[in-house]
Amino acid sequence: MRLLVLGGTEFAGRAVVEAALGRGWEVTVLNRGRHASAPGIRSLTGDRTAPGGLDALAEGDWDAVVDTWSAAPRAVHEAARLLRGRVRRYVYVSSCSVYAWAPPAGYAEDAPVVEGAEPDAGQSDYARDKRGGELAVLDAFGAESSVLVRAGLIIGPYENVGRLPWWLTRIARGGPVLAPGPHGLPLQYVDVRDLAEWILGGIERELSGPYNLMSPQGHTTMGELLEACVRATGSDAELRWTAPQTILEAGIEPWTELPVWVPPGSDMHDALHAADVSRAVAAGLACRPVGETVADTWTWLRSIGGTAPQRPDRSRKGLDPEVEAKVLAIGTGGPGPGGVPGTTL
Repeated sequence: MRLLVLGGTEFAGRAVVEAALGRGWEVTVLNRGRHASAPGIRSLTGDRTAPGGLDALAEGDWDAVVDTWSAAPRAVHEAARLLRGRVRRYVYVSSCSVYAWAPPAGYAEDAPVVEGAEPDAGQSDYARDKRGGELAVLDAFGAESSVLVRAGLIIGPYENVGRLPWWLTRIARGGPVLAPGPHGLPLQYVDVRDLAEWILGGIERELSGPYNLMSPQGHTTMGELLEACVRATGSDAELRWTAPQTILEAGIEPWTELPVWVPPGSDMHDALHAADVSRAVAAGLACRPVGETVADTWTWLRSIGGTAPQRPDRSRKGLDPEVEAKVLAIGTGGPGPGGVPGTTL
């Protein structure tokens, strides 16, 4: 297989490149050259936001292209039109954010999407930008030759958004840790390497259309995720399971100040952790255990000195230590797992 990756040096793009090389594919990447490309690939330089930024792609043909762009849809539109007729399948890594807010628990790929998105628009907001990217691909390649990967929460090695790396760093520091309850809160996410393998398998199987791409509902829980962080880091951290109401009353922002976590029974939880992924599972999605994802991310994080890269277009995640200490001092309520005082189920 001949694969073109637009980007290919960070997080999802890097995982796709490494997985493709592992399969013996011929890989070409186009990026701005700000990060080193993996050995064994053909590397082209170009800034798709600049005039002439796609000139390096003027010639050549490929079996598939993978595009992870998440800013102005116009950049996707220009790339897709340029590659039309020279690439058999266009895989666009989109987002479950394209669904109109708030999608109900169990929403599938036919749920309503956001309005106002245009395939050749400039940058607006994340949801419309991703939907505009989808429309750009559909406009150039049609539904039968495009794959819209509507990913949810993506974690794993190379993460440059700051969610799992923050939890690992915080828990490695040890001491009492504000653990947002309930302990058994079901989570959905996808390990970036499982995302990459599914994409490549989809190219081989000539899949088309939209797919919700994350683990099945309840693949893991908040408790299992944080306990895996304690094990991986070997920390003496004490998880203090705290009731959602206590956290919200303290003014702590779900998802950003406490990454991954959103309160149970909320619109956010239904949207971020309760999608129907049966279509992706039927098309070959396999998700590794949470412990493996956490341990491998910690190994990677230590290998780069303990500080994860941070995308400049994403807000920093994590809770201020002073705020954490104040909430922990309030007290954490009733019994939790195993009847341990100061926790909540």
